[in-house]
Amino acid sequence: MTPDPGPDRSAQRATVPLTKEPAPPGRDVPGGGRGSGRRTRRPWSARRVPAALVAAVVVVAAVAALADVIAVRAGRPAAAWRRHLADALATRPVDDVWMLTGAAVAAAAGVWLLVLALTPGLRHWLPLRRPADCPRLRAALDRDGAAALLRDAATRVPGVGAARVRVRRHRVKARADVRFRDPRQVKEDLTAALDEECDRLALARPPRVAVRVRRRTD
Repeated sequence: MTPDPGPDRSAQRATVPLTKEPAPPGRDVPGGGRGSGRRTRRPWSARRVPAALVAAVVVVAAVAALADVIAVRAGRPAAAWRRHLADALATRPVDDVWMLTGAAVAAAAGVWLLVLALTPGLRHWLPLRRPADCPRLRAALDRDGAAALLRDAATRVPGVGAARVRVRRHRVKARADVRFRDPRQVKEDLTAALDEECDRLALARPPRVAVRVRRRTD
């Protein structure tokens, strides 16, 4: 008799677990979760609209000045707007209202451009944890999508008739209407359910959950 070869070793090697056990409390979560040294940042915005506006203003001003300089070199008088601007800059005092207004507008525009250049933007997106086997992979979740998932988790809690969830960068605010059961018990179960759902979202910076409940009998 030929002995039973048993289970196929190649099939055993090809088996891949489809689920992953959660990390024990207090241990680092791979990919930038709680306690991880790797920090995941928000995606950097391309700033296409501000860049296009600044480029358009610079191009229009440069073309107008260049055309007027070429006209003067060709023997024509300078444009009226350039003569008026030169006279105003030469005769108006520094404390003039229009001078102060122009300086304030220019300073505000400069500060706005610096803020756009030094901040990532895209505050409506929440970065997700990066997997340990692919540290260069970056993903983000829309706040409205995260709020919808958390709201669905809240409505599955027994006793909750309706729920409203707002997601911020570091905080989740939830308000629920309690139809039956003790509101305090519902609040505890709702907080636990939202904390569990936040862990499932795999956010790089898990937000703090704040829950408010109220009794509704109508």
